[in-house]
Amino acid sequence: MMMLTHLDDKIATPNHIFAQNASIVNGSGNECNFPAIFNFGDSNSDTGGMAAAFVQPPTPYGETYFNRPTGRSSDGRLIIDFIADSFGLPFLSAYLDSLGANYSHGGNFATASSTIKLTPIILPQLNGQSPFLLGIQYAQFAQFKVRTQFIKQQGGVFATLMPKKEYFHKALYTIDIGQNDLGGGFYRVMTIQQVTADVPEIVKIFKINVKALYNLGARSFWIHNTGPIGCLPYISLKFIFAERDQYGCAKQYNEVAQHFNLKLKEALDQLREELPQAAITYVDIYSVKYSLFSNSAKYGFEQPLVTCCGFGGEYNYSTTVGCGQTIEVNGSQILVVPCENRPKRVVWDGIHYTEAANKFIFDQISTGAFSDPPIPLNMACHRTSI
Repeated sequence: MMMLTHLDDKIATPNHIFAQNASIVNGSGNECNFPAIFNFGDSNSDTGGMAAAFVQPPTPYGETYFNRPTGRSSDGRLIIDFIADSFGLPFLSAYLDSLGANYSHGGNFATASSTIKLTPIILPQLNGQSPFLLGIQYAQFAQFKVRTQFIKQQGGVFATLMPKKEYFHKALYTIDIGQNDLGGGFYRVMTIQQVTADVPEIVKIFKINVKALYNLGARSFWIHNTGPIGCLPYISLKFIFAERDQYGCAKQYNEVAQHFNLKLKEALDQLREELPQAAITYVDIYSVKYSLFSNSAKYGFEQPLVTCCGFGGEYNYSTTVGCGQTIEVNGSQILVVPCENRPKRVVWDGIHYTEAANKFIFDQISTGAFSDPPIPLNMACHRTSI
């Protein structure tokens, strides 16, 4: 299992670590010049795909930054938004969004509820299963690569909204997926042992898709592991009798996430040998997210286990009514609204993180202190991609 010792030594790493880590790994101080980002994943990085395909989340989703719902499962920006902004790139348009989309600097194939392995999942507040599993996202990208270049060759107004051909080789490929393979299994009443036994097959499929992206020209990969699912209210409430750790997280469910992360890391180690021309960075996002629950006060957060925009009970969360929806209580209709202190809260709607938490997570992982190899985000490219 993943060790969390000396975590605080990594948090808030000074900026000089950027250059130090880069020289160790790359032997070069040159920063990456990513002209585009292509992202794959689930609701942790979906910038509007599921909303475009099915239904837009209600207000107050998005209100902290965008002042309106944008299809993001947060009150504001996601980690992928901060990644794009750090390179001076625009926020990624969802591949499935046909209205006002701009793909000149990349695209986002992530959709909420997506999984790596095709499994029937039922998650609260997410309208069930997403048909856009990782393999479908890859197929969409493969089509996207061909069709955008055809449009660009045709010229006209739409040509300016397409990425240049060389961007596909030089781009950063970000992946954040796996939480729903675990959470979906638990919601299907699979035992902890059954979900754990399924992990090798899930990781095998993940590896196949990374190799497929490589075969289409991808060279620079920034891959997140999965977070501490046992700390999130949608798991804590459903499995109320689960053993808790000292911070109130469901211990065994976090251990499954750690097992997944271990197998994912091993798979990426193998891929580095199989794909020597690729720069593959494994990002331990679990440890950073866990620190928000284990040491929240130190980092300026409070009530880490309690949902900001929810209703009812110890976790201010219910599977029957979500953020922005209404519920009848004693004959009166009550609107589920956000907490007043969003900048100090960790969990947004019981499943996802607040913008403040996402910003904190980005600030930590971008330094390279949680990466394998230990390289910062702005150095995580294949050298021929600079």
